[in-house]
Formats: sequence, C-alpha cells, structure tokens
Amino acid sequence: MPTHIATAPPVAHAALLGLGVYRPRRVVPNSEIVDKIDSSDEWIRTRSGIEARHWAEADETIVSMSTAAARDALHAAGLEAGQVDAVILATSSQMVLGPSAGAIVATELGMHDTAAFDVSAGCAGFCYALANAANLIRSGQARHVLVIGVERLSDLLDVHDRTCAFIFADGAGAVVVGASDTEGVGPVAWGSDGAQTDAIKQDKDFQQYFAEVAEAEATGGTTVRPYIRMNGTAVFRWAVTFLEKACRDALDQAGVAAEQLDAFVPHQANSRITDALIRTLGIPDSVAVARDIAQTGNTSAASIPMAMEQLLRSGASKPGDTALLLGFGAGLAYAGQVVNLPAIA
Repeated sequence: MPTHIATAPPVAHAALLGLGVYRPRRVVPNSEIVDKIDSSDEWIRTRSGIEARHWAEADETIVSMSTAAARDALHAAGLEAGQVDAVILATSSQMVLGPSAGAIVATELGMHDTAAFDVSAGCAGFCYALANAANLIRSGQARHVLVIGVERLSDLLDVHDRTCAFIFADGAGAVVVGASDTEGVGPVAWGSDGAQTDAIKQDKDFQQYFAEVAEAEATGGTTVRPYIRMNGTAVFRWAVTFLEKACRDALDQAGVAAEQLDAFVPHQANSRITDALIRTLGIPDSVAVARDIAQTGNTSAASIPMAMEQLLRSGASKPGDTALLLGFGAGLAYAGQVVNLPAIA
C-alpha cells in the first residue's frame, strides 16, 4: 500500500509586493546606430517607436543588474533577503550555461540555501517566471519568491544588422511575490509555437561555431560568431493575429473586462504592435498604456517589469491598479496575466 505523502498547507492568494529595476548608465540614441545600418532616426522611430536605448558597460553584468533591481524590489516590499524562499530569473542572454544566474544573484543578495533557477522563454520569460512564482506561493511551497527579468542583448547584436541593431537593449527588473488576503496575480494564459523558431533565434549554435573556428584555425580562414537574428515581419504578423486570443484568455480567466483595466503593460517589442493590440482589444483611452520602448528599447525578459516601473514612476499608474501584462517573443512563446501593480522604492 502506498505511503501517504504530506503536502505543504496551501495559501489562498498571491500578489506582487514590491518592484525594482536597473537601467544601464549608457544611453544610446538612434543617432549612434543609424550609420552602421544605413538608416535614419525617422525610420527607426516610425518602424518601432524607439528613440534611444540603454546598453550595458562592462561592469553592468547579468548578475550585477539583477542584484541591483532585486535590492530595490525587496526594499519596496519591506523585506530582507533572508525572507525569500526562491529566486526565479528569466533571461536569454546569460553567456554561460552554468551555474544559473539566479543562484549567483541569491548569494550576492546574502541568501543562504535558497532555491534558485533560470527560465529561458525569450520575451515571455518574466511572465512565465511570475506564473511559477505565484503557484509556489499558492501551494505553500514558498512564503516569498523573487522574480527577475534581465538581459544584456547588446552582447548578441550584430551592429550592422538592419533588422536587429536598433531594437534590442539591456536592463533588469525584479518583483517580490508573496501571500495576500486577496488575489493579486491572475491565472496565466500561456503557450508557444516551436514551428516559428526561425522568426527570432541565434543564427548558429555553439557546436557549429566551434567547428567553424577549428576549421578556420586549420585552414587560415575566418569565421563569424553567433548573433541574434529576427524576421520582424513574421513576428509582427504573428503578434497582431494571435495575441488577441492570449489577452482575452488572460482577462477571462481573471474575470476582468478590458474596460475594467487601469493599465496595459505589453512587452515592449514595437509600438505598432502595442497600437494594434489596443485597437483589437478595444482598450479605452482611460487605460494607461506602457510606452517604455521609446527610451528603453526592447529588453526582452526585462521588458515588462521595467515598463511597469516607468508607469508607476511617471504617475500614470499607482500601486494596486489592475493591469494586464503580456509577454511574447522568441519561441515563439507568449504568457500573460492580470495583476495588481506593486509598490516601488
């Protein structure tokens, strides 16, 4: 007869308790990029809505940016690092396979024997991590979970690539998720379509690259390192035709209508995608819409927490407001949920 296995007592609800971000020091306006990609400031603004972006300096690493954002999130939540039971870090630009960046960040924050792991889900990574964190809280497996989205995408950019060089950027955002008397994180609507991996991907794997390096050394030839590549047209078509369902699923599962939202925080991929979703969903003018892309660019997994912070910092939204989050990108993957916005430091 099977032995009965005990379970942790469940917690009814989860909520975002605090938010922090880190924006790299170096601001890169379009004027620094246009000559290398034979473009113009007007073309970039029209195509993407981007005016400038932040690129990290050598000392602004995945770990250091995450640690800085996490410290601010803990401060905003009124918690010490020792009160965190798990760290979930979402990134696609950690340049080593192990150890996980989450584990190193936990140690940098002064945590001891804390569960920590990384999530790779592209631009949907933060929302994937948030869903897992909320479920850890509800199941009773954790009291507080630190969720981090962070990228150094400038490390993966071909600065001469007209399709990518002006889009991607660096930064970090973190939230603390904890138990709450009322629900503050709605059920996640998520999915992926691996048939469209060519839309956003690294153009060669490292096994292929190492083989090319070996051949070049043997023959005296040259090779080109891996870079991130994107088919912007394919991503745009997928986004404007498919993401309406993802948004409506997230709203329906939370029992919230678009007219009841206070804020809409889509992944900061392209201002035209944001505009298309607003029209399709019928989001009223009264809803604050994140437009962080203009000065921050596309920071992939860091995009949503950074955009939340910009809305809160600007006063366009306030803690407790009801917001729809939607992450989408490489995979192609998506994830979204309705949340109540957290406090900021």
